[in-house]
Amino acid sequence: MRRRVVITGMGAVTPIGHSVKELYENQLAGRSGADFIKHFDAQTFPTKFAAELKGFDLSAFVKDTSRWKYAGPNAHFAAAAAQQALDDAGAIDDPRIDRTRFGVYLGSGEGIQDFGHMATLISAGYSEEKRSVNPTEFVRGAIHRFEREREYEQEMHTTPGHLANHFDLEGPNYNCLTACAASSQAIGEATELIRHGEADLMLSGGSHSMIHPFGVTGFNLLTALSTDNADPKKASRPFDLNRSGFVLGEGAGMLILEELEHARKRGARIYAEVTGYGSTCDAFRLTDSCEDGRGAIACISEALKDAALSPDAIGYVSAHGTSTKVNDRTETLAIKKVFGPAAYKTAVSSSKSMLGHLIAAAGAVELITSVMTILNGVLPPTINYETPDPECDLDYVPNVARAKKVDHVLSNSFGFGGQNVSLTVSRFRA
Repeated sequence: MRRRVVITGMGAVTPIGHSVKELYENQLAGRSGADFIKHFDAQTFPTKFAAELKGFDLSAFVKDTSRWKYAGPNAHFAAAAAQQALDDAGAIDDPRIDRTRFGVYLGSGEGIQDFGHMATLISAGYSEEKRSVNPTEFVRGAIHRFEREREYEQEMHTTPGHLANHFDLEGPNYNCLTACAASSQAIGEATELIRHGEADLMLSGGSHSMIHPFGVTGFNLLTALSTDNADPKKASRPFDLNRSGFVLGEGAGMLILEELEHARKRGARIYAEVTGYGSTCDAFRLTDSCEDGRGAIACISEALKDAALSPDAIGYVSAHGTSTKVNDRTETLAIKKVFGPAAYKTAVSSSKSMLGHLIAAAGAVELITSVMTILNGVLPPTINYETPDPECDLDYVPNVARAKKVDHVLSNSFGFGGQNVSLTVSRFRA
């Protein structure tokens, strides 16, 4: 019999709240975190807005910030959310915990991007005549301008390494970056480690910020971002006929996953149980999901099978719901294919209508919302939903939160390149 995995702690820093409580309350109120970009001057970009963290100060969460001096937002957000989750679980200094069986599994994005120095050096070494950069001049300047500590922070493994070192977590340590499915995949894989006895507790989730010139440029080139600069707060409109792309967000969500008997022995509070995990790949294109929904269909089916749940047992679907034409249509199709007639009786909503798209961190934050939905019996809405799309014809909890008791939630994360992860989280029953 496989070991059961429960959630005993949660933490989040997001564009609409720097705690789980604040995040959930603002979601129920339908507040958007989108506004014009302040991290850098974006006036010449096709998209001039994003969902940034506001008023974030790492020292409000971590006592000693010196070790994070050279780290970027990605690691800062992770540290803040991890501190909350560990405190919430009572797992910071509990002598009953074997630290060698307490690991870290993140879906954390790339590190800092030193755009300022990079642009300066390229400009200094650029030859208009040759239309190229002189590599000798670039390296000569880079040796003096770049800092080795900040260069190391570009590696994706540094964030889980920071957390392990700072919080004395000596168990398995991993990071995956499967695009927008990353933190959901991390949670699924961390669950498997506990199920199979390789760890007793895992700090799992994700953190990310791509609100920088490279990130915004890249998504603009992919035509994935909304360019509705007139009203940023209404730009993210998942499943609406007039949706025009997603809003870039940033932040972190962390959960403490724990083997049930281990949690009971130390008297930990149990929020919910992770009951199902499905992971597939469309194997279609590098940036597009397959329009027939095959990967998403298989992924949702796997998660339900893993949880031993029928579709009509799911009371709420936390949708990936990016507000792009293809994703919303494909996700709707996949839900209908798997759920059959039950699809039209199941509430579906997208937190990205308020949070924006936190990329690697999105799935973890949305799973936290799923847990809060089970605990509080209120579904977050899909805001900015005005014009129904005939191809997206499910119940998207439009604009206003809804009271509903649910025992099982399906949380979907479908990333670029057809990376698909579905998780089911359930009300804990002894």
